[in-house]
Amino acid sequence: MSFLEQEIAEQPDVLNRLLRAEVSTVQHIVKAIREFNPTFVCIAARGTSDNAARYGQYLLGVHAGLSTALATPSIHTLYESAPNLSRALVIGISQSGQAADVCRVLDDARKQGALTVSITNYPDSPMAKAAHHHISLHAGEEKSVAATKTYTAQLTAVAMLVAHLTDNGELIDGLGRISAFVSETLKASEQISSWVERYRYISQFVAIGRGYNYCTAFEISLKVQELCYITANGYSEADFLHGPIAMIQPGFPVMVLAPRGKTLSPIQSFLERLQGRQAESLVISNDQAALQMGRKAMPLPDDMPEWLTPIAAVVPGQIFAMQLAAAKGNPLDKPLGLTKVTVTL
Repeated sequence: MSFLEQEIAEQPDVLNRLLRAEVSTVQHIVKAIREFNPTFVCIAARGTSDNAARYGQYLLGVHAGLSTALATPSIHTLYESAPNLSRALVIGISQSGQAADVCRVLDDARKQGALTVSITNYPDSPMAKAAHHHISLHAGEEKSVAATKTYTAQLTAVAMLVAHLTDNGELIDGLGRISAFVSETLKASEQISSWVERYRYISQFVAIGRGYNYCTAFEISLKVQELCYITANGYSEADFLHGPIAMIQPGFPVMVLAPRGKTLSPIQSFLERLQGRQAESLVISNDQAALQMGRKAMPLPDDMPEWLTPIAAVVPGQIFAMQLAAAKGNPLDKPLGLTKVTVTL
């Protein structure tokens, strides 16, 4: 068994461990945030972690009422010009905690008087030391280059922060079920290996999400890029209709995130458009009507609240990318040309 397969399977245990170990830390950080009373939030990240930041944008905006921007680290490093972050809550997210440009954002923000928080898998990393507060992912060593368990742990850490910041019992209770939701999704995703061979020779792929699962579309497409060496992109359903849909020809593979919630209605209309263009729709959903609109169906837990679905919905995408890479004969743990830690300036 590859490290990648093991680490995908470990995710329920990782999330349980994170929830138990970091609750007091998160509560301490929440107290600091309330005392600081930020006017906005800025999240700095790269790669997979940037997709976790996209999730944070939606959670903080919807539940905490905080405008949330994604940082542009090159402004701080290459252009040596730090925007005014003095009244911001600045969050840095990194699996390794070694991202030099993300650290620079935290350093600049802290010097300006901002409140800074880091989320990494390594509490002794430069990023963890650069911030006022740190949330550790407790994922254990991730040996595969393609991040899986650290990504869902990052999402969960962000969800913990927002649930406790809002002091919303419904959110906190829902988060307590996340390990079971992911376990159920893993079980349901076992069937992917029986049909993935159908897509062995695809050369292009898109993933479509909206709202909370905008991040999931980007993360799934990134996993397909990393492991399968094909052109893959993530889009919002709304953005995709503004031009890119023109490239959809019969048989074009499109993975669609369609969980129950605010985005389901427009996503169902989008699936109808894909049917009209004879696309090869792969649907991740807990809505039976949406699942039936796809060539292949990847079910989610029936009672999962929409705001938590990105933590489980990425799992079928991870498994699809892994199984497709295996069908292509690609290495699973060390994709060609990639390293576990990428440091950019």
